[in-house]
Amino acid sequence: MNSKERVLKAINKKHIDRVPMFATLTPQVAEKLSEHLGLDYEQPIDSLLSTRISHMSLLTKLGNDCVGIAACAPDNFPTRTLENGIIENDWGMRFKNAGIYNEFYEFPLAHAETVEDIEKYSFPDPFAKGRYDEAKKAVGKYGKDYAIVADLETSIFETAWYLVGLEKFLMDLMLEPPYLNPLLDKIMNINLEMGKTLINLGADIIWAGDDFGSQQGLIMDIDTWRRFFKHRIKYMFDEFRKVNPNIKIAWHSCGSIVPLIPEFIEIGLDILNPIQPLANGMEPKFLKDTFGKKLCFFGGIDVQNLLPFESPENIKKEVKRIINIFGEEGGFIAAPAHNIQPDTPIKNILAIFEAVKESF
Repeated sequence: MNSKERVLKAINKKHIDRVPMFATLTPQVAEKLSEHLGLDYEQPIDSLLSTRISHMSLLTKLGNDCVGIAACAPDNFPTRTLENGIIENDWGMRFKNAGIYNEFYEFPLAHAETVEDIEKYSFPDPFAKGRYDEAKKAVGKYGKDYAIVADLETSIFETAWYLVGLEKFLMDLMLEPPYLNPLLDKIMNINLEMGKTLINLGADIIWAGDDFGSQQGLIMDIDTWRRFFKHRIKYMFDEFRKVNPNIKIAWHSCGSIVPLIPEFIEIGLDILNPIQPLANGMEPKFLKDTFGKKLCFFGGIDVQNLLPFESPENIKKEVKRIINIFGEEGGFIAAPAHNIQPDTPIKNILAIFEAVKESF
């Protein structure tokens, strides 16, 4: 059984030899691991979703069963560093280098109030030349042997607040200024076209998402979520299945999102990610017992306390516990609940992969 077969059987809840895995890394971790293993370091790919699609050669050697692809910066607008050191991408978002991640510096639609503000803004072209070159290369190299996961996180909500600013955008969900729905529709349609293109290129799973949870609960009330996001997410899911009726749809939301899980099941979700186990209500056994007949799970391995601070022995024990909960009767892709962070020792990272390989 190769990796692709393993993943497809797992998400269809069929017998597998072991649980499949899909870990992702920050560049700093990838560099440390490459040096430790004597491998050449691969530079990150130029994409808003870079950590999800970079370092795939390293990760497949370690034991990943999935390979990530995404829409990337086009030929005519690579991510660039301005003279003042500020980083700008093709959405017009601006960042400053803060070390592990780039932090937001400027929100290009912070002034938005009217429909005209949206109509005159220069949004990315989902079909710009070069946007899918990296995805095509990855599918050609890995598509026969590994499950191809098309990453479309920041599908609507997160891209919106990346453009407007989080505080303003959350307030505007209450105030409903005229620009709000046109912006959400514009973002939805751009990302929808990107997702459809990635499915056509050969994705087995489309991994959409927006973070709707904090550590303690939802960051907006459920009626607001239903009013602005539920019907748009459903529309995207339906359109994805028009491209490929057999596509499996995953949704990423960090934090505590228990009230949203039945809503996502209702609109056709197949796979829930990342299962942040220390967030309120996201305990693996509860999720499996409550929603396991309707959903597959993807994630579940704690990056807040377990990976950086525990011993390799305790990590292996906990990873196997999570696998036994979620992997029973299939329906699980093992993964850390976020990119593996630089505070995680190499021996602890290797322990995760060892535990997964020893599953069942």
